[in-house]
Amino acid sequence: MTTSAFYGKFERHSHGEGLKGHSTHYCPGCGHGLAHKYLGEAIDELGIQDKTVAVSPVGCSVFLYYYFDVGNTQAAHGRAPAVAIGHKLANPESIVISYQGDGDLASIGLAEIVSTAQMGIPITVIFVNNAIYGMTGGQMAPTTLMGQRTATSPDGRVEFMGQPMKMAELIAGLDGPVYVERVALFNPKQRNRAKKAIHKALQNQVEKRGFSFVEVLAECPTHLKATPEQAEKWVEEAMLPMFPLGVKKDETREPWWDRPAPTFETERVLKEIGAGEEKAPRYCTSFPSHVAKNDISLKLAGSGGDGAQTAAMLIVHAGINEGFDATHIPAYGPESRGGTSYADVHVAADEVLSPASPSPDVLIAFNMPSLVKFGPDVRPGGTIIYDSSVITDYTPVKSGVKMVGVPMSEIAKDLGKLMVKNIVALGALQAATGIFPKETFLTAVRRALKDKCAMIPLNEQAFEWGVKAASEVTVP
Repeated sequence: MTTSAFYGKFERHSHGEGLKGHSTHYCPGCGHGLAHKYLGEAIDELGIQDKTVAVSPVGCSVFLYYYFDVGNTQAAHGRAPAVAIGHKLANPESIVISYQGDGDLASIGLAEIVSTAQMGIPITVIFVNNAIYGMTGGQMAPTTLMGQRTATSPDGRVEFMGQPMKMAELIAGLDGPVYVERVALFNPKQRNRAKKAIHKALQNQVEKRGFSFVEVLAECPTHLKATPEQAEKWVEEAMLPMFPLGVKKDETREPWWDRPAPTFETERVLKEIGAGEEKAPRYCTSFPSHVAKNDISLKLAGSGGDGAQTAAMLIVHAGINEGFDATHIPAYGPESRGGTSYADVHVAADEVLSPASPSPDVLIAFNMPSLVKFGPDVRPGGTIIYDSSVITDYTPVKSGVKMVGVPMSEIAKDLGKLMVKNIVALGALQAATGIFPKETFLTAVRRALKDKCAMIPLNEQAFEWGVKAASEVTVP
């Protein structure tokens, strides 16, 4: 291979020693070698080596980075198109190539390739289809032919295993791609067509015209248990009837990709995420170790719309404002509308080591299903704060757990806005546990509503009513 797009010596292959330092690792007759050659030559001819980024996922394709002297990124199985989008958006002038096999692209990566193709962003995809999972043991791939024997279809692929996936036709049927072609490698004429197709797919990207996809029918003599010559014949005689060669889509589009590179100016980024704001005042004199020694775990749960997630985030912001570490993990189950969704929160003196709250110190339950589900998990000596407007009895809990019933919904309704019941709950949390001073919570609420100042008085009222209601509760 005489192209500068390849390393002069393949250091990653047997440390670049001897003959192996100048040859690929691919099996004799494997189509990857020719696909590499044509890709390297196209990179050379277009003069794009210094701005090319190749993305290769799991499978035989991954070894691309052994050989190409370009930017290289390895992606998780099937995720190369998504990673390619990231590279193209981060560096709009780069030339991004997603190089994938059939087991990778047409199976676990099917959603990624379809979504990426439909976006139409100028990216080049080289899809090597040898009708088998090559590296992982010869299992049936989405492109395996009917009747073809593999490790997972020892008697041959049959109807109930589904028909082979025709990826070029599928991609060509989308509006996003500008160019789709299927080529092969089994004779000089087809190799010349493959070389031209790969060159065109890259040129489309250089000219900023759009997404290009080249499917390469390739030989895998190892899993066919055939000689290279026999494998070439098999591709021609067996694969072509299922995967006809030719251009599937070729549109003339004007260059359109003109996206500015993202900026990472520190001051601008900090301002956008709110980190550039004036630091919040602190009201805690020490970590609230009376609730838990070094790390307080809380769980907030309710129906979708109860505000558990918002209340959780306000607790986190309150903790961070006081100089503690704090985390929030939301959980939205399939029953989040009308059932139970929840948030796990931790506030730690130094560092949260595990953000989940399987045995919380504090549970705030906005409905009965939440209390039934999580109440028994609250640790002995912990606190459960629940909405007594909708919960009239409560599930058995561990010995020593404090039960604090506050009519959150009724209070919020009387204030004229049911949605502030989560702020009532924060007031109840403050009164029942003393986790933070009142002003710590109110500061977090005010800062969260800085763009909706008219809402601040109502939320302050809701908080104070929560404090008052919890203070009046007689805890057994």
